[in-house]
Order: sequence, then structure tokens, then C-alpha cells
Amino acid sequence: MLEKRDFYINGQWVAPQDGIDHHVIDPSTEEPTAVISLGGTQDAEAAIAAAKAAFPSWMAAPVEDRIALVEKLIDIYQTRGEDLAQAMSAEMGAPLEMARSQQVGAGTYHLKNFIRAAKSFDFIKPLGDHAPNDRIIHEPVGVAALITPWNWPMNQVTLKVGAAAIAGCTMVLKPSEESPLNAMIFAEMMDEAGFPPGVFNLVNGDGPGVGTVLSGHPDVDMVSFTGSSRAGRLISKNAAETLKRVHLELGGKGANVIFDDADEKAVKRGVLHMMNNTGQSCNAPSRMLVQRSKYDAAVEEAAAVANKVTVGPASDEGRHIGPVVNEVQWTKIQDLIQKGIDEGAKLVAGGTGRPEGFNKGYYVRPTVFADVNNDMTIAREEIFGPVLSIIPFDTEEDAIEIANDTPYGLTNYVQTQDGARLNRMAQALRSGMVEMNGTSRAAGSPFGGMKQSGNGREGGVWGLEDFLEVKAVSGWAAE
Repeated sequence: MLEKRDFYINGQWVAPQDGIDHHVIDPSTEEPTAVISLGGTQDAEAAIAAAKAAFPSWMAAPVEDRIALVEKLIDIYQTRGEDLAQAMSAEMGAPLEMARSQQVGAGTYHLKNFIRAAKSFDFIKPLGDHAPNDRIIHEPVGVAALITPWNWPMNQVTLKVGAAAIAGCTMVLKPSEESPLNAMIFAEMMDEAGFPPGVFNLVNGDGPGVGTVLSGHPDVDMVSFTGSSRAGRLISKNAAETLKRVHLELGGKGANVIFDDADEKAVKRGVLHMMNNTGQSCNAPSRMLVQRSKYDAAVEEAAAVANKVTVGPASDEGRHIGPVVNEVQWTKIQDLIQKGIDEGAKLVAGGTGRPEGFNKGYYVRPTVFADVNNDMTIAREEIFGPVLSIIPFDTEEDAIEIANDTPYGLTNYVQTQDGARLNRMAQALRSGMVEMNGTSRAAGSPFGGMKQSGNGREGGVWGLEDFLEVKAVSGWAAE
């Protein structure tokens, strides 16, 4: 069992001042895989003070120097890939193959995209030809609190740390207490890369403890949070007292609209996308909307695909889905599956209980419901598990109405061969992202949502801008 209790503050690994022991549980076995300390107020305040003290010199450092350190970080990151994969597999249940390729791979992908964006970004630029002595300066917001989730740990850590570092912010990272081990490895990499003391700090803790201190502290200028909409509301309320900037990337209930002319792989693609990461993705296509003439065939195919999805321990090699992260999530998912049955949805694959052959571990059966209507609980709430709801629709207008009838607005998906309809749907769907016909967003494309899916954007130029203030200057002198 890995045991490590230290925090990374002001360029040093330090013992917690008021920490308590916390067991990190392997969801495949329900057994402890590590013991860490959850910090308290004194630990959070020490990290904030270090970040505040480091800010003036880090802000003044040439952006080329900040970029060079992130480039060095990437080199180190690539040597620690297996360590990260093993950690994430054990702490949050990502199967090893998926952890190596997707979970670890996301980190290098985002850091490289930030470097590309930063090298062509004008941190000081003219207002326009009409105002030759006016300049627009982009400067760092200040001390940033970065609060990251357990479901895509390195994806979110690198999206926040990479952008904040290049922008010139100093930071305090609080990873999820469910998956802290990968973040501690990442702190080792930041240290090895040579970031100046206080630029990057890590304090483990829970939301009510360290998270509350970070979001309410007057010396924190910005909070960047990824997690549930419920927690996002609490953070926003706490942060309002100091009027700090709050960036939120929250939940989703994405619609995957499949028209009758969709390509032959559309249904299978949608089911497998839903089941990826055991359904624990905020941008999962959890509502499959199918045009009525294709509906019966789509239901039959979706059930067949889900029944072929295998479930197994995260430590096993191979292409399967692992457990969900913990007992709380497992129980919530079981309750929502039962709710779908009780409210009259037609269960066509999966169901309640563990998959056959498992009597331990937080495993969920890959589940598909048909004949769902958009008023059912399983169509309204984010389940965050491998549970797909299929809803019929008749016309394009019906599809738009159903897809937009949700408090969320993160990602929607469209499958049709009609180009004009693709473009109409892309403009009509109320979400921060729309992906069509299985085409992923390109490198540097912004990630983020509308409505209760949050605000702000992560990745590429937009990710940098989230950590930058805009300063208008008149009377700029020619040099």
C-alpha cells in the first residue's frame, strides 16, 4: 500500500499542520490503496500565502520563460506516464489500457495545445489602427484556486495548471480526495521541472474543508472548479463575498440526436461513447434521441451493443469498463436505475445489482432504457454511470425541443447525412459544444457549457484567456 502524507507548499514537501488521515479506496476491490492526509484551514492558508508571495515575480517573468517550463514539464510528464496510469487505475477505477491512452494521454494533449496557443497569443496588442497609442494588455488574474474532480483527473489538472502557469498566475491545487495520488505525482513533476517556489502548491482536502477556505479566501483572486452543479453553486455563493472570478465546468445531460439518415455506425458509436469511463463523464451522450422510423431498430442494436460491453477490475489488461468510483456513486446509480423501472421506462439491457460474477467492487451493469420520455427522472438527472436513455422523436423541431429541455448545456451530438440539417442543429442546440457524425473537436477547441453546465472555457486560447485580465492602456509610448 502506498503511504504518503505530505503536501507541496512553497516548493517543498511539508507535513500537514492540521490534517486527518484519509484512506483512498480502490473501487475494484473496496480495499484501501493508500493513506493520505486531508488538510485544514492552516494548510490551505499556508499554500495561499505562498502563492500570493510568488505572484509578483511570476507575473513579471517573460512569457517565453513560463512556456519553456511547461515544455520541460511535458518532457517529464512523458516519463511518468505509467506511474500516473497505475495511480488513476487504483484510485478511481479506470482500466489500465484506458488509463494509459485516454487518462494520461489527455495531459500531454492539453499542455501541448496551450504551448501552441501561447506562442501565437498577443499578450500586449494594439487596440486598432484608429488608436495607435492604445494598447490592450492581457495580464494574469492573480492567485488561482484549482479544484479538480476524480473522474478525469489529469485531464482537469493539466487544463487548469497549464493555462494558469503560462498566463502568469500562481496557484493552489486541491484535487479530489477520491483520486489524489495522480495529483501528488504531478506535483513531483512540477518540482522537477523547476517552477519557482510558491507558483504551484498542492493541498489535499475535501470540499467543505480546504475547498471552502480556497473559494472564500480574500487573497484568492480566482476559483476554477470542475465538478457537480450542486458544488458549483456552493462555491459561487462562498466566492461572492470577495467578488472573485469563478470559472465552473459542471454537469451535463447530453442529447445524441440520431436522424433516420444517420450512418450505420451511429447507434453503436453512441452506446460505446456513453459507456466509456464507465459513464463517468460530464459530456457523456446519456440521452439518445432517435427518429421514430429508425427507433425500434436502434433500440435493438443499442441493447445488443451494451450486452457485449464487458466489466472487469481496473487492474486487468484489456478493453473493458471498470467500476464506478465509490459506494456513494454506486448506490446513487442503483437508485436511479430502479427509478427508471418504477417510472415506466423499458429496461432492454443491464439493470440493478452487480454484473454476474461480482459480489464485491463498485461494478455497474451496462444499462439501456428504451421508451423514455423527457420528464422521467433518468432523463432529467445526471446519473454519472453506464446508463443510457433512448427517447423517440418525430421531426427536427421535436428533437431540438427535447434536446434543449434540460437544465444542462454542455455537449450535444448530431448524426445525419444532411449537411444543411447539421448546420441548423449546430446553431439551434443550446450547449457549449456540439459534435456531429462522430467527429471530435479539434486540438485547442474550447471545452465548456451553458446554463447549469457552468461558464468559462478550458483548452487552447480560451483556456488561457480564462486566467487573464484585460487592461486597457491609452498613451502608450513608442519605443
